[in-house]
Amino acid sequence: MNRCCLGERLGIFGGTFDPPHVGHLVCAVNVRFRLRLDRVLLVVNDLPWQKIGTRPISPAAQRLGMVEAAVADVEGLEASRIEIDAGGLSYTADTLARLRADSPSDDFFVVLGADAAAGLPTWERLDEVREQATIVVVERPGADAVTPLEGFRWESVEVPGLQVSSTDLRARVSDGRPLDYLVTREVVEWIFAHNLYQDPL
Repeated sequence: MNRCCLGERLGIFGGTFDPPHVGHLVCAVNVRFRLRLDRVLLVVNDLPWQKIGTRPISPAAQRLGMVEAAVADVEGLEASRIEIDAGGLSYTADTLARLRADSPSDDFFVVLGADAAAGLPTWERLDEVREQATIVVVERPGADAVTPLEGFRWESVEVPGLQVSSTDLRARVSDGRPLDYLVTREVVEWIFAHNLYQDPL
């Protein structure tokens, strides 16, 4: 049977990516390797419903540009604008439905950090996510494992425990501290070319 007829094993790693950093990339490449995924899509949220009102969020086009710059030369990782094109609040159930409509034979894997996985019960239309995808929880060495939700297809993947956060990176830009080795050179260039995160926090 032709491989194309079987569909892809496709990772879906959603996020605000404000900015994307090496922790995101390490997570994506390790999940892809461990689960033998064909591709991992870094899906940039349009309006991240869990963060609205908590802080200013960079325009979606800027965040997408940074992700595209970060993954341009990384095999198997791709930036996705599917939620930006849909507009409005970004729900995983909607994204899975759109991907399934385009590629009905693909096998979907939703990639989450441990904190996001713990918040799964609060998700919109969680039953649709359960039906459409395997949940992949990224865990750090020595951390307590996240208990799988009943009825879900569930995988855990251990990745190196890099202590990098987008919150700290935004503060670093505002304070004039270095970003070296925390984000890729291309993302650093994008941040300063577009004057992101310059205002004091």
